[in-house]
Amino acid sequence: MSSLDSNPGVDPLVERGFRLAPAVITDHDVARLRTDLQAVLESATDGPISQAGKTPVASRNIRQLWPSIVSWIADSPIGAEVRGVLGSSCGLVRILYFDKPPGQSWSLPWHRDLTIAVREPPTRDRERWKPTVKAGVPHVEAPRQVLRGMLTARLHLDDVTAENGPLLVVSGSHRELDASPCARETDTIVTIYARSGDVLYMRPLLTHCSRATHPATMRHRRILHLEFAERCVLPDGLEWYSFDAL
Repeated sequence: MSSLDSNPGVDPLVERGFRLAPAVITDHDVARLRTDLQAVLESATDGPISQAGKTPVASRNIRQLWPSIVSWIADSPIGAEVRGVLGSSCGLVRILYFDKPPGQSWSLPWHRDLTIAVREPPTRDRERWKPTVKAGVPHVEAPRQVLRGMLTARLHLDDVTAENGPLLVVSGSHRELDASPCARETDTIVTIYARSGDVLYMRPLLTHCSRATHPATMRHRRILHLEFAERCVLPDGLEWYSFDAL
């Protein structure tokens, strides 16, 4: 694992494409979020993805399932940080949820987060936009200028150790726009270990992957994955599926 240290005076989001902020959310708020989230997932009729009827491991439509979370995010230190990075016209555009509960692990290969949720699929240039539907919501592959104006905040609701599938990132890869999303021997790869309440801020174009958990672990790895955009306007008349101003 590489060190998280960066050059003094240089914003890690600019230099590396990510920044791990410790103890952003208090233990009390983390516990309340866990409880509220569990109630939301248990009462949902769509959205959560489960395995064999067990604990939900992911949900795409958290914003729609849990509307009250929006104002909490805006008033939290996360909202203040995002406004400082993206400006006063920014907004929350998507919330995802991920878990790796004991006995239900999964992994993801090296990739970038290129798709965004929109209200309606494009009627032209479909090859350019690569439209898909995920959990009933239209998605497209966003242009680079849109992705450069976005920021993700991954709020950790559990400690993340080597046991429970930490995220790996390729430092600085958000600047390599034409490179394939993979890791090379010459890359600086950083494993993101975190405590509950820590927040990882990262650019969507950052190459990253997720490892499977240790087979014997009893740890969860619950993450609220929050996506923000600097403005509400999209090219070619497309609209965000949701845009909540901060």
